[in-house]
Amino acid sequence: MSLSIPSDTISAETDFARPDLIGLVAALLLTLAVGWLCAVHPAMLPAWAPWEFSWTQFLAAVLAVGWYFRGVALMDAAERPALWRRGLFVLGVGLLYGVLLTHFEYMAQHMFFLNRLQHMVMHHIGPFLIALAWPGGALLRGMPAPLRRGLGWRPLGAVMHWVQQPALAGILFAGLILLWLVPAIHFRAMIDPQLYAIMNWSMVLDGLLFWCLVLDPRPYPEARTSFAVRLLITILVMFPQILAGSLITFSTTSIYSYYDLCGRLFPSVGALVDQHYGGLLVWIPSSMMSSVAFMLIMNNLRLLEDRMPAVADNPEDEHGGRITISASGWTGR
Repeated sequence: MSLSIPSDTISAETDFARPDLIGLVAALLLTLAVGWLCAVHPAMLPAWAPWEFSWTQFLAAVLAVGWYFRGVALMDAAERPALWRRGLFVLGVGLLYGVLLTHFEYMAQHMFFLNRLQHMVMHHIGPFLIALAWPGGALLRGMPAPLRRGLGWRPLGAVMHWVQQPALAGILFAGLILLWLVPAIHFRAMIDPQLYAIMNWSMVLDGLLFWCLVLDPRPYPEARTSFAVRLLITILVMFPQILAGSLITFSTTSIYSYYDLCGRLFPSVGALVDQHYGGLLVWIPSSMMSSVAFMLIMNNLRLLEDRMPAVADNPEDEHGGRITISASGWTGR
């Protein structure tokens, strides 16, 4: 995600400005109000309200949307992201909110295939849409200056650079999915509230880090790695997910006993059917997401080539004119 903003903007703002304080206070008051309603009057709340209220998740969603649109408003017209990018950002955050904070959270705790759908949104679809929106510039413009300077802290940058190394990013992306699918670990995570929260946060954050790495529209060295490497890791992370999904789908025994213990939401869906549906959700969407990402990376490469100037040292033709060399013959454009 692009986090670059003009240096004069950083130096000019040294303390919390009044709009920053107003925004933070408003977000905190909203969080307090919703948290109080969830604790005292849960039956009065609609289905889209938090099922099990999480201060961190709710506040993160509110601040992300608030900072983003404040940043868009502060940008010059030429810098503002296109409407479709703004829509993707809202949709991505909305999907994360939907699977983490609404009544869907309860459903995902009582059906394995709904739990897999939740993880697919947390790790794939939601972060994918946010990365495609490329919101870093708007978020930085909208957040308070002290926090913006904190993001420039050198140790934090070193950690970000380390976890977004291509090989490690790919291992973490596929490895975390496999880790939380280990039956014993999955069982413990579903019954331990602290470990459950760690699982959910790890999926969202790792998804954001990975998709922001591979969907970076910039060329290397502005981006962390080249287009070729991004294409490679996008394809490689697909195979462990396909393998895990196929093993779950074709298993003839029930692997995830937690859902037998807690009771399934739909009694007509048996343990094996539930498990097979979940395996398909691990298997098929991973291939589709990697394929879509592959095409988007290729499109970013194409757009970059279109913006490149003509070859500077073109030879002269027999009449003394300059010969224009174009790549359209082999790119199809």
